Amino acid sequence: MAELGSKGVTAGKIASNVQKKLTRAQEKVLQKLGKADETKDEQFEQCVQNFNKQLSEGTRLQKDLRTYLASVKAMHEASKKLTECLQEVYEPDWPGRDDTNKIAENNDLLWTDFHQKLVDQALLTMDTYLGQFPDIKSRIAKRGRKLVDYDSARHHFEALQTAKKKDETKIAKAEEELVKAQKVFEEMNVDLQEELPSLWNSRVGFYVNTFQSIAGLEENFHKEMSKLNQNLHDVLLGLDKQYSGNAFPVKAQPRKKTKLFARLRKKMSSDSTPAKANKSPSPPPDGSPITSPETKTVNHELEPSTLEAPGASIPKSPSQSSLPAVVVETFPATVNGTVEGGASSERADMPPGFLFKVQAMHDYTATDSDELQLKAGDVVLVIPFENPEEQDEGWLMGVKESDWIQRKELDQCRGVFPENFTERVQ
Repeated sequence: MAELGSKGVTAGKIASNVQKKLTRAQEKVLQKLGKADETKDEQFEQCVQNFNKQLSEGTRLQKDLRTYLASVKAMHEASKKLTECLQEVYEPDWPGRDDTNKIAENNDLLWTDFHQKLVDQALLTMDTYLGQFPDIKSRIAKRGRKLVDYDSARHHFEALQTAKKKDETKIAKAEEELVKAQKVFEEMNVDLQEELPSLWNSRVGFYVNTFQSIAGLEENFHKEMSKLNQNLHDVLLGLDKQYSGNAFPVKAQPRKKTKLFARLRKKMSSDSTPAKANKSPSPPPDGSPITSPETKTVNHELEPSTLEAPGASIPKSPSQSSLPAVVVETFPATVNGTVEGGASSERADMPPGFLFKVQAMHDYTATDSDELQLKAGDVVLVIPFENPEEQDEGWLMGVKESDWIQRKELDQCRGVFPENFTERVQ
């Protein structure tokens, strides 16, 4: 019987709740249609708006704080790996090895302490602050339902009072329900009217405390980290001083050891062989030079040092009428295989075929007679190789600007130099 009674009470309560929901739904419909007035409290509505804004701001702050903590943890891991790398590369015989190990250990402890204090003094405080919002939000919703119950009871009581046929019993019962609904609503309303403004005002102190904590923790962290960084700097400075005599100069790109002008002489020697000569047309009887669209005649006297070859004989007479024409093939100006320059790029104050200027960024000591000796700051006028096949990768041909201005001679001044020791300036 007790079980049945219990079931009966439960069923009755369910039925009562269902009836309340139906009554509230009807009341809201009538209010929206304008057929029933609605109790308004603009001050309370403003408090609710403030509450929702405060909840939104707090939720965002909590999310951003968690992101910040995740970033701190990631930085901790990155810093830890970096110091581990330093420990691995730091050789046992280097001074300060024990100091670097201690610095790495303190670095790890400092990051761990910083992260934990942020959790304790900021994140947990943030969680506690937001923990009160769900309950208040639920009470605001419940107050809204009780307000609808109050309006519904008030309208029902007023309808019975204005009815043509009055039923005093129903009127009395309706009045009793109205008083009860009003009491429940007002109790909740009064409590929220006090709590919501207080909660709204508390946000200022909370934000101040939270960001002061974060700022203070960051300040202490960076202060201690700065000390560790200074210690590491001093240790590495001592290492640098001990090994300061070991210079690591910039190295030129390797080039072939055969000297450029020796290769040119070899080239000219091969050109003077009978097999090569057979491919060229025979000179006319009168000794006039050979010309064709693909060749040009060099009329000036070539230096013996560049023309001598085994078995070849060059007349010493200044007259060129008895000399056979020397045919020299012409090639386009190239730098690293790229055709550049030409007649338009040649200027009266620059060497023939001038391409561009470069400035030496490092000293370079020549290792062959066909190389230029450079000092940092020297300006070099780059010119094309006479034969692109003679150009090694990473090397340029040029004459120092100072030598060109003084002598205006290429044969005595030009030479090759490593491109990576220079920087283009024009």
